[in-house]
Amino acid sequence: MKRTALWLGAALTTIVVAMALVAQAWTPHAPNRMNMRARFVAPGDPVHWLGTDHFGRDITSMILAGAWQSLHVAVLAVALGLGVGVALGLAAAARRGAIDAVLMRANDVVFAFPAVLSALVLAAVLGAGAHTAVIAIGVFNIPVFARVARAGALQIWARDYVVAARAAGRGWLGITVIHVLPNIAGLLVVQATIQLALAILAEAGLSFLGVGIQPPAPSWGRMLSDAQTYLDRAPHLALVPGAAIALAVFGLNLLGDGLRDWLDPKLRRTR
Repeated sequence: MKRTALWLGAALTTIVVAMALVAQAWTPHAPNRMNMRARFVAPGDPVHWLGTDHFGRDITSMILAGAWQSLHVAVLAVALGLGVGVALGLAAAARRGAIDAVLMRANDVVFAFPAVLSALVLAAVLGAGAHTAVIAIGVFNIPVFARVARAGALQIWARDYVVAARAAGRGWLGITVIHVLPNIAGLLVVQATIQLALAILAEAGLSFLGVGIQPPAPSWGRMLSDAQTYLDRAPHLALVPGAAIALAVFGLNLLGDGLRDWLDPKLRRTR
């Protein structure tokens, strides 16, 4: 049972990814089609499996389409943070000295502003939308990846084979690409998986506040926001998107934890 978390996380993540991919080709109904004569249908209906909302929209279709929106924003945001953050962290570890100090202090400044606060500021400047969520969450991820990359790279720079490469005259960029980056790739994959879970949660929060994905595109967070008024009459309007968010975040967290145990030989030997 050593890899229970890995396999369970992979299974749950696969379900969420499958939902997103299926939504690109098929949904039971058009996610934004309104039918005022079918408002507040309860889950279990043969036509609307998970019921309908206050506009008569099919919740199953909205959940499927919302999975694509959440993953799309999360992947782009994490990719932005990963690309910029890893480059900064590797440069800081390789160059050290003043460059290291300046880059890390800049990361500290960025890290001091939460993604939600950054999104509110960006929304005031750029307008609310998916692009605002991607930039805000991505910028917040930059210092996370920078710190992880720097910490892992510093350990690799102290290894004998790196010292030998430096003695042989290889430059810092060549050593970083050939020796450092491949050896911290597993660490970055684990961190990216965890940040994906946080990005999905952040996107839902931003959409809940109205600065994330905008109508008519379906969004799990906005579904939760819309459900507040009707909790007494139709609690499934909040329970279904809430369960979808929990499934995605829980699955990715389990996957990250399982990957960490699998990729770290020290943890493998203790389990």
